[in-house]
Amino acid sequence: MQDYIAKAMALSGQVRIYAAITTNTIEKARTIHGLNHTPTVALGRTLTGVALMSQTLKGDRDTITVHIKGDGPIGGIVAVTDSKAGVRGYVHNPIIDLPLNENGKFDVKGVVGKGQLNVIKDMGLKEPYIGSIELVSGEIAEDLTYYYAYSEQTPTAINLGVLIDPDGKVVAAGGYFLQLMPDASEDTIEKVEKAISGLLPITTLISQGKTPEDIINMLFPDDNVEFFDSCPVSYKCTCSRERMERNLLSIGKKDLEELSQEKDGAELVCHFCNNKYHFTQQDMLNLLKISE
Repeated sequence: MQDYIAKAMALSGQVRIYAAITTNTIEKARTIHGLNHTPTVALGRTLTGVALMSQTLKGDRDTITVHIKGDGPIGGIVAVTDSKAGVRGYVHNPIIDLPLNENGKFDVKGVVGKGQLNVIKDMGLKEPYIGSIELVSGEIAEDLTYYYAYSEQTPTAINLGVLIDPDGKVVAAGGYFLQLMPDASEDTIEKVEKAISGLLPITTLISQGKTPEDIINMLFPDDNVEFFDSCPVSYKCTCSRERMERNLLSIGKKDLEELSQEKDGAELVCHFCNNKYHFTQQDMLNLLKISE
């Protein structure tokens, strides 16, 4: 099944909900980065989360970056999305792993640890919006849910899941993002809480062949749900040689001078897709001239 996000309003427009399948996208991230089992789940949840969050953006060039900085062995997680759910990301330590937790689940909390979650929204203004919270669980979905409640004062429910087979391949990934509108009634809040508590795990539903639209209808089976145009989800890196040149120019003249003395030149590797860009010694000398 193709990865995409279904978008809808429910309960007379008092609730907006996005549901996504991201299996292929997360599997691509796993392959690119050579992720071990628990890092696959951790990054997969975060990438699915930012994909869902992307649908709150208005401008075509707007972006959201989620940066999780914990004291666990994974070292940190970075995930970025554009307004069309083109996502990319990485973890600092892709090969770390831990035993299953006491519930027999992947110990995402253990690899993330305690720390901070930062959300950076670049919406074309002079300065990006930055919201920060302390991690409440390290399980990703709960932390993003708390971010919206604390930093944006918007009642939100986020559910994220990644299921992998014994070899580590991603066989199901997805999630949903549900927000109450300002005019939501107490009755609506009760219905939403009941709907969430009664839903099977998201990866179970995806494994059963349920679509994002099915998941939304399962949450609100007796209500008039209004669907909107869906949005494809994909792993999309924006790196290029030109961007790497700009990165080199930004390090300063002194560091450029040191690099330009290396006979073998310099090689830059993109964190998001692992593409390598080689710059010869002459390339470095040319960049040094530009920086002067």
